Amino acid sequence: MLTAKHEGAGNYHYHFPSSAVIVTARHEGKENAMTAAWHAPFSFSPPYYGVLISPRRFTFQLINSSRQFGINFMPLEQAELAAAVGGSKGAEVNKFEKYNIKKDSPVKTSVPIIKTAYAAYECRLVDSKTYGDHELFVGEIVAVHFDQKAFPGKGLDLSSGVAPLLYLGGENYSSTDKNITRFVDRQIYGQ
Repeated sequence: MLTAKHEGAGNYHYHFPSSAVIVTARHEGKENAMTAAWHAPFSFSPPYYGVLISPRRFTFQLINSSRQFGINFMPLEQAELAAAVGGSKGAEVNKFEKYNIKKDSPVKTSVPIIKTAYAAYECRLVDSKTYGDHELFVGEIVAVHFDQKAFPGKGLDLSSGVAPLLYLGGENYSSTDKNITRFVDRQIYGQ
């Protein structure tokens, strides 16, 4: 089925889809939210979760200073919010106020938890390392928030009505229903 090839990474989007999450951080009264598609679990015991963030991002500074971060798993209905927080600069605008992001109270950290997420992790930073133009932040999950209807057993129940937000590359978002694809322009929603 492969019909083309060339050297190098090309457009570097061949590894998508990936779930799009909103990473949150807070330090000394400043908070931010940013969208990320480069994230993954690293260990069951202890429960480690990692996210790659560019040093150019305001969230990078907040995580480095506070040593904690949140991972918010968003449903497809929040694609516009994901595009907005991904397309605006946290150093210039309070995204929680501008986009009217509702927060839930954290349990073990001070990171903002997004109420419209279907699941969220509070993480305490245990390690960070630079890989190319991004920093890998690895945190231990110290608290979990989740929609009980979406997780009646050991995993996400897709019949619960939750459609996880998937990032396809570019400005395209989709979900587990192959008939749903949404183009969400970060230049429009990030304004």
